[in-house]
Order: sequence, then C-alpha cells, then structure tokens
Amino acid sequence: MATTTKSTRKGKASSGFTAEERAAMRERAREVKAQGEKANGERDLLAKIAEMPPADRAIAERLHAIVTAAAPGLVPKTWYGMPAYTKDGKVVCFFKSADKFKSRYATVGFEEAANLDDGAMWPTSFALKELTATCETKIRALVKKAVS
Repeated sequence: MATTTKSTRKGKASSGFTAEERAAMRERAREVKAQGEKANGERDLLAKIAEMPPADRAIAERLHAIVTAAAPGLVPKTWYGMPAYTKDGKVVCFFKSADKFKSRYATVGFEEAANLDDGAMWPTSFALKELTATCETKIRALVKKAVS
C-alpha cells in the first residue's frame, strides 16, 4: 500500500506516505484503540459504509449482507478505515471503496486467515465496478470457502 512520494529537505530526496495512506494509518490506530475499549465493530463498520459515496455505499451494503449471511461467525469491524470481517481476531476479508484511494474500482480482498489456498498461486483480491448477481454468487462462494 505504500506509495513513494518525493520531497526535498536540505537537498535530499525522501520517500514517504501519501496523504490517503497517512489517513488510513491514523484510522487504524483509532481502530486498535477502540478494540481495547471493546467498541461495537459492526456499528463502526456501518458508519464507515454510510460515509461512502452512493455507488460504493450500495456495493458495501450489499457485500455486508452477503458476508454476514454466508459466514455468520465472522465479526464485522473496520480495518484501516475499511469494512472488514474477522475470525479469531484475524481479518478474513475486506472491502476497499473506490473512493478511498481514488481508484477506478472497488476491491473485495482476502487476507491470510482466509482458507483460499489453491496450489502454488491463487487470487486474494478482486476489482469490483458493480455488484451483479454473478459477482454476488462468486463472492458468496469465496467467503464460504474462506471460513471453511
């Protein structure tokens, strides 16, 4: 996720994080603090979804319904300011809105806790421009497999 930016300080080039990446890290720090305070993860997740632009919000709301129905044992929370679902405290899957990092598509992703291993190589994230019935079916199957 780190993107290099150039700035000069005393004539030397340095690399750092973009403003969006710094904001995501600040959100992650708040999330870790909130976990210590036993905050309501689903409440925070739904609040983040409500902040999204309409197109991303529609996808995120539907994705939330799919994930919670397909894997009711997953715990909703936010992760770097994005909707995520955990098992035993580890992120299994997440949604990154297109607007979050000014991308042309949203992303549905899976982390190491997801049981998606398939040989020596397998996909862990998927670009999503709209949530069609076909996409819903594929996501539902991936979520079920991820928690198996």
